[in-house]
Amino acid sequence: MAEHSIFPEELHEIVESFIVETREILEELDNNLLELEQNVGDRDLVDKIFRAVHTVKGTAGFLSLEQISVLAHHFEDVLNKLRRGDLVLQPGMMDVMFEAFDLMKVLLQQVVDQQLVELDLSGIIGRLQAISEGTFRPDDVATAQSAPVPAASPDPAPTGAPAADAGASGGKAPARARGDRATETIRVDVHRLDNLMDLVGELVLGRNRLLQLVSDLNDTEAQAELYRELLDTSTQIDYITTELQGAVMHTRMVQIGRVFNKFPRLVRDIAREFGKEIALTLEGQETEVDKSLIEEISDPLVHLIRNASDHGIEKPDVRLAAGKPRQGQIRLSAAHEGNHIVIRVQDDGAGMNPEKLKQHAIQRGLITPREAMDMKDQAAFDLIFSPGFSTAAKVSQVSGRGVGMDVVKTNITRLNGTIQIESEPGKGTCFTLQLPLTLAIIQSLLVRLADETFAIPLHSVIEVVGLREGDVQTIHGREVIRLREQVLPLVRIGRTLSVKDAHRDAHHAYAVIVGIAHHRLGLMVDALIGQKEIVIKPLGSFLKQTRCITGSTILGDGRVIMILDIGEIVQVETERRKDTSSRLEAA
Repeated sequence: MAEHSIFPEELHEIVESFIVETREILEELDNNLLELEQNVGDRDLVDKIFRAVHTVKGTAGFLSLEQISVLAHHFEDVLNKLRRGDLVLQPGMMDVMFEAFDLMKVLLQQVVDQQLVELDLSGIIGRLQAISEGTFRPDDVATAQSAPVPAASPDPAPTGAPAADAGASGGKAPARARGDRATETIRVDVHRLDNLMDLVGELVLGRNRLLQLVSDLNDTEAQAELYRELLDTSTQIDYITTELQGAVMHTRMVQIGRVFNKFPRLVRDIAREFGKEIALTLEGQETEVDKSLIEEISDPLVHLIRNASDHGIEKPDVRLAAGKPRQGQIRLSAAHEGNHIVIRVQDDGAGMNPEKLKQHAIQRGLITPREAMDMKDQAAFDLIFSPGFSTAAKVSQVSGRGVGMDVVKTNITRLNGTIQIESEPGKGTCFTLQLPLTLAIIQSLLVRLADETFAIPLHSVIEVVGLREGDVQTIHGREVIRLREQVLPLVRIGRTLSVKDAHRDAHHAYAVIVGIAHHRLGLMVDALIGQKEIVIKPLGSFLKQTRCITGSTILGDGRVIMILDIGEIVQVETERRKDTSSRLEAA
């Protein structure tokens, strides 16, 4: 709650509980309404929705949140008549119920923001009353939809442990009694978890120091017994620290279904707006990811789902003419792969034509015709991430401004993730996002540049290759290496970081192939030290503006080393390549 709350101090805890509980109810209610639209005769589902709205009405009334209470009351009247069989669900009624649901989210967000603004609910209440009284006409919905309605801001993931009843989508969600795990779960303030995570980070550093000391001891006769005891103790502390670290990180984990469950409604609304038939399949909603990450991936996924619904899936007549089913398919899936979470957004739509993408990019001045001639298909797909790029014929509420996919790239880059595109014209497109599970304690690759040691986050490392004479070539004034069928830019990272005497023997160096978003490049390093688990420490106010460095860490021997910011290194290299290309074009 805000420091200067509009609620009395004695109600702060109750209001906090109301916000968390109502968010959980509305998350499930969104999916239940979508399911009701597909199964209009399901009385059990109507009962479930009725109980949810009734709960919101009761708690809102207790807190004197009159607008939520009144809206829920009229919503409840409609549901009550449906469950008793006094009403039959007719076309257009679901649109009214979705409208009421959206306004409930808007009103709840007002409580969260501590800004209770009186909204004009007369229109929606009148439509709900018309349904209840049997005088409703579907034309009333079309008239109402032409009037502006406040948009509900995306629901952030609730603070605390993941809900036990986060519903799945794409099929009928199993009915679970609310509170059936009440004795097994508690809500914990996220700041307490953050503090606990910081302490675990310090413990990891202490563990690393102890292991380093044990390895430095000389196993002489006089020290043999002491060495064995110290080794046993350090092994035990290593085990306990690892277990504690895993337990704390698991406590911060939230099911990704919290984000996924918003998309069936989004796809439904886009399909209705553009006259399309789209089925969304969700897989892996139970996959868990750190809470700090789940709040960051919502926007990129919204843009990818909108892109698939608007640009990807064709209209039914176009699909039938192409020999496809009328209904398009979008599949959103998540799964753990090692220390990463992999999210895929796949559709069976029109796919992307590399040549058309190049022509659009040339028209918008993003590339030159010469660059387009040398550009491979994968690079052409990556053009959609360029700022200002769009293939939409006209600007709509969903697309056409050329900002959506740029936002995806920016957010994924900030999270040190990668994004890959696979597409085939007429067959469909698949976006694959790979993200680290957490941003606090990470696996890293330690490398040496001259006498300096640096850490590269392992989730950005794709592979490491040894460099031999002749491997490094120059194209348009920039160094590159050929890796199988790809030509990758090579960055002498020692020069970028101004490390003296780095890369003196380039014929016996290594190229660490890294990837951020859709970019790939090689970082030249003098030697590889090994893999290490590290705790990221901020640089502080004096050093935070240092380019290409994201933080620091402490090694087991007490040395402080810098952690490379792969995203910024990619950005710097991209800017340099553009400058070089511009100079060559001018010449």
